[in-house]
Amino acid sequence: MTSPPVSSSQIDELRSVDRELLMAMRSGDAFGIGDLTEQLGVTATAIRQRIERLLESGLLEREKIVAGRGRPTFQYRLTVRGHRRAGANPAELAEAMWQEILAIPDPKIRQQLLSSVANRLGRQFATQVNREVDQDQSFESRMIKLSEMLTDRHITTEISHAGDLPVLDICACPYPSLTDTSDERAMCRLEEEMISEALGRPVHLSSCRLDGDHCCQFAATGEPSDSAN
Repeated sequence: MTSPPVSSSQIDELRSVDRELLMAMRSGDAFGIGDLTEQLGVTATAIRQRIERLLESGLLEREKIVAGRGRPTFQYRLTVRGHRRAGANPAELAEAMWQEILAIPDPKIRQQLLSSVANRLGRQFATQVNREVDQDQSFESRMIKLSEMLTDRHITTEISHAGDLPVLDICACPYPSLTDTSDERAMCRLEEEMISEALGRPVHLSSCRLDGDHCCQFAATGEPSDSAN
């Protein structure tokens, strides 16, 4: 039985004891309650409580085992999401890959790669926005939903207005170690393209903290693109 998807905020709030259980199951094998009780040195009741939380979060899946006439038992294993959650922190890998992208000498190839990354991320956000906001909803409704999704990922955002159109404000850089302070400002451009793809409408970085502004502000420009329809 596989649990329905949950928001990233629910996954990010994983308790340390639940993380310990995930780490114990990283081999990919199926585990019974008794196996986990023995391995972690806690009571069966405590294991069951942790398992129920992880099933609800979609990090574990359960398999019913029927043998003979006895009562059926259950075994548990990590889902794909669970394996990702139990894995090593990818921050160092992401930073190394980012620096290698910026070091590509050909500016055209470098920009194509950055745009591909931005568009891939943007499409992932757009899929969820489209699922939760009707296509005939306003651009502001879509931006509000995107803001909520970014906040779930610990990217603090606010919605302000410039005339009739909403503006997405990001007042703390979400990736300070990856910020490029050169004239190219690769991360700023990536965020601009990603948000445009997510909203289905071009946005422009109208204000930037690197210029001494209070917030990075992304304001709508032009008409909605086909991806919003």
